[in-house]
Amino acid sequence: MTRSRILPAIILMACCAIAAVAQQPTEERASLSAPATAADARGGPAIEAKLLSTMLNGSDDSPVNNVRLVVKNTSPDFYTYVTGWATFYDSNAVRCGEGLFKVDALAPGESSETDTPGLRLKCTPASWRIVATNLLTRRADTAQEVVAPPPPTPAPPPVERRPVGNYVLNISGANYPIQVDNPLVVKMGGKKVKIVLRDPSH
Repeated sequence: MTRSRILPAIILMACCAIAAVAQQPTEERASLSAPATAADARGGPAIEAKLLSTMLNGSDDSPVNNVRLVVKNTSPDFYTYVTGWATFYDSNAVRCGEGLFKVDALAPGESSETDTPGLRLKCTPASWRIVATNLLTRRADTAQEVVAPPPPTPAPPPVERRPVGNYVLNISGANYPIQVDNPLVVKMGGKKVKIVLRDPSH
């Protein structure tokens, strides 16, 4: 094989190896009596699960259809919705069943019991693992902001209104009764003068 053909072959083999490593699950298998863990998208700790029953005996003719487990939030985030797969393997590390689980509203450090409906476990498993498929968090930037209502606008002071009654207008010693907005006609200097008393608040 010439050198020009060896180099592309090496590059192809390296790419295949990288792809094979990328396809390996990051979650490790655990024994049935040990907790299984799953990471979030950043590779940090997310959830942990423990089986409530380790006596699982399934077969092709009589598969186990459901198992119960306890899921714990091992992250600092508050999860509003969690889903994942619980996968089981026989003594030869061959997958022989998997079921989907889900949990609503899981606070940091909190545990919740759930199950795996739809599971078809066709063996007596020797190990298992979990994979988180949805980890919805309650983020501060999407939380509804509670804003205090603005202080009430102070009401304007009440306008002092003068009583609408009878007043007396004194002109050169002569008294003339007068009312607000009611014209009064008097003679002054031989002329009739119209006097109107107004309320300044109107």
